[in-house]
Amino acid sequence: MRSPIKVLDNGAWPGPAGPAAPQVEIVVPVRNEERDLAPSIRRLHAYLCDRFPFTARITIADNGSADGTWGQALALAGQLDLVRAVRLEQPGRGRALRTVWSVSECEVLAYMDVDLSTDLNALPPLVAPLLSGHSDVAIGTRLAQGARVIRGPRREIISRCYNLLLHATLRVRFSDAQCGFKAIRADKARPLLAMTEDTGWFFDTELLVLAERAGLRIHEVPVDWIDDSDSRVDVLGTALADIRGVIRLGGGRQLTRFLGVGVACTIAYVLLFLALRGVMGAQAANALSLLVTAVANTALNRSFTFGVRGQRDALRHQLRGLLAFGAGLLLTSGALAALHQVSARPGRGAEVAVLVAANVLATVLRYTLYRSWVFRGRSAPPAASPAHDPEAPQPSLATVAQPDGSI
Repeated sequence: MRSPIKVLDNGAWPGPAGPAAPQVEIVVPVRNEERDLAPSIRRLHAYLCDRFPFTARITIADNGSADGTWGQALALAGQLDLVRAVRLEQPGRGRALRTVWSVSECEVLAYMDVDLSTDLNALPPLVAPLLSGHSDVAIGTRLAQGARVIRGPRREIISRCYNLLLHATLRVRFSDAQCGFKAIRADKARPLLAMTEDTGWFFDTELLVLAERAGLRIHEVPVDWIDDSDSRVDVLGTALADIRGVIRLGGGRQLTRFLGVGVACTIAYVLLFLALRGVMGAQAANALSLLVTAVANTALNRSFTFGVRGQRDALRHQLRGLLAFGAGLLLTSGALAALHQVSARPGRGAEVAVLVAANVLATVLRYTLYRSWVFRGRSAPPAASPAHDPEAPQPSLATVAQPDGSI
């Protein structure tokens, strides 16, 4: 009878190694996913057995589940030949991926979200360039031409804002950092894993940034993606954690100050809009509120964020800032117009929500213009050097479910 529980005490997986190891390790990180785990893993297992052209195994990485997830993971590892399970007591998707990937003997390391939002037909195009040596990293993207995506407007806006923020602040070139469908060659992953700090949702963004800075070749695969309406992700908490990660990788001080100015100006903008909305139309109130706060934003960022002092070039900077204001006005006015097309009489709350979302996009655009054009010539702070997380658990602390029961 199989005994699916094994404790790693030597930093290596029990079982096959070297040439006998599968080509691809697919990690599915889970926490409190007892409802979706079994059907998703069975569906993935069937796909690998019937249609996947490479050898592979599935590792369920349970990180801190408090429901029946771990019991289901053990049952699946005992029933399905290609499945095993890892248990970490501490939560964190990044922690789970780093723990499993660090000790894997497979040639390619991949992961996907348990909801399987991404069409599995994208899996061969994801890993084939890595196995052939054509690329070092591969990511699924929902934002490239050829991708087909079904999701709500809120998550669409948040995703696009986040990727725009990455492009504006970290100067990355990859299109979609958040798609839960990625792979990397094991030999390229090992040095990068030692440099990652994040243990949560920002982990794979950090890994991508480090990979790009190291000159690795990143291959993008447009995917078909359907939003999971029952996603357990804390969108606001994740967004704040991601912003902290961006600040850490981007050098911090300049971006922190810019975001502080942006928050203050956004609050002032909303208050001014609400005050003016009682005496004029929505578009006029938006334009006047945006103009006043844009002038203040440029002046504050000129001195506080980018360290430009004195009157020299002040007028030129304000004029360029007003062009950035024009771009923001187009975004917010367009958002308002779209809202009024959808609803003839939207409430003040709906107007403010739409304008705040549009202002996030405008803020990312403004930061890009400030750095590359408005205050051109000001040097950006050096990027922070990532360090290994001393609190990250070592692989020897994991518990593994191994189908064959070997020690």
